[in-house]
Amino acid sequence: MTGIEAGHREWAPPDRPWIMRQTWRNLLFAHWRIPPDTMRERVPSQFELDTFDGSAWIGVIPFWMTDIAPRDLPPVPGLSETLELNVRTYVRRQGRSGVYFFSLDAEKLMVVLGARWFYHLPYYHAEMSMQIRDGERIEYSSRRRSGGAALQISYGPSGPPPFLSKPGTLDHWLTERYCLYTVDGSNRPWIGDIHHAPWPLQPAWAEIASNTMSAPVGIELPREPPLLHYARELKVLVWWPARV
Repeated sequence: MTGIEAGHREWAPPDRPWIMRQTWRNLLFAHWRIPPDTMRERVPSQFELDTFDGSAWIGVIPFWMTDIAPRDLPPVPGLSETLELNVRTYVRRQGRSGVYFFSLDAEKLMVVLGARWFYHLPYYHAEMSMQIRDGERIEYSSRRRSGGAALQISYGPSGPPPFLSKPGTLDHWLTERYCLYTVDGSNRPWIGDIHHAPWPLQPAWAEIASNTMSAPVGIELPREPPLLHYARELKVLVWWPARV
């Protein structure tokens, strides 16, 4: 597409216009290794399970989404920002690597309803809060209003300035993905494309007071500490979903 720098991507963005812009802020990637057989049972058969060095991975990703607006239009008051919390794993279809979401929690009910209707995504309404203390300590909490999934965590960046991950590394494999996959009520597969610059990653620290986000999926997280990455800000373009 003209006007979009896409040399870092696995494939080019769609040749149709994008429809929405967003900015993702104060994002934490927390990842755990999961046996592939355990993950395969929970991912729709329409998608190939993606693994790295023989392991599947599950990610719990809290962040703050701002600047939400349709293309060429100003943000809609009351809908231009929301806290969000994703639980996801990694899949492929027709040679393209992507993300499969087990759940997406958001604090704005209209965001939840809209994403469920237009994107066939498992969004849930949650009570959520985020506070930033001392400039870099983020205190984040979420409790799903329908029960069964909650997260209370403090996190922030640590170590060196942001870096760009290298192809072939686990850092790159976990984060540099430019589409999501989902199925609708009739089990038909869909793809939702996004675009952004390479992730500006930093090592991160986290103190997890409670985390039951994977319980509804039936996945027990390993006792070992998660692999952590932090990203302060990333601007994102979004396309309408399409049948695969």
